[in-house]
Amino acid sequence: MTNDETKKMAMICWSNDLDRVWPVLILATTAAASGLEVDVFFTFWGLRVLQKNSIRVTGSNWMQKAESLVDAGGTDRLRLGKINFAGVGTKMIKTLATDHKVASPTELLEMALDLEVRLHPCQMTMDLYGLSKDDFIDGIQPPIGAASFINMAAEADISMFI
Repeated sequence: MTNDETKKMAMICWSNDLDRVWPVLILATTAAASGLEVDVFFTFWGLRVLQKNSIRVTGSNWMQKAESLVDAGGTDRLRLGKINFAGVGTKMIKTLATDHKVASPTELLEMALDLEVRLHPCQMTMDLYGLSKDDFIDGIQPPIGAASFINMAAEADISMFI
């Protein structure tokens, strides 16, 4: 339940690089657990984070399908933007995270939904990639556009772009 005293945070997730997604989800869940209302807008490559892990090829034309093969969605397929080293760097970071009991992006996404973080897919990016609501995990908000997110961010006490 919200009131005028509730602090709000608005974030943009534009990347599906593991080293960008992890901080978005850690900050979003930490803020929500601390009592803030949290909205996260997933746009461009960041939209892929909200895809079901079980879906590989998406889109209706060859360009959309090709893009989805090169840049598959879902939290299980995230990789580092730097020091990936053909997957070795990503595996090392994930092992270190497990050893230090850092929740995985998949766990954090589930936690975000449990904490009522509002996850907003970008309608324009959905259209660009040829994605439908069936391509996404359950529990996310209806798609919105940039103007709707800007209104949310304008009312937020904290705004972040990661």
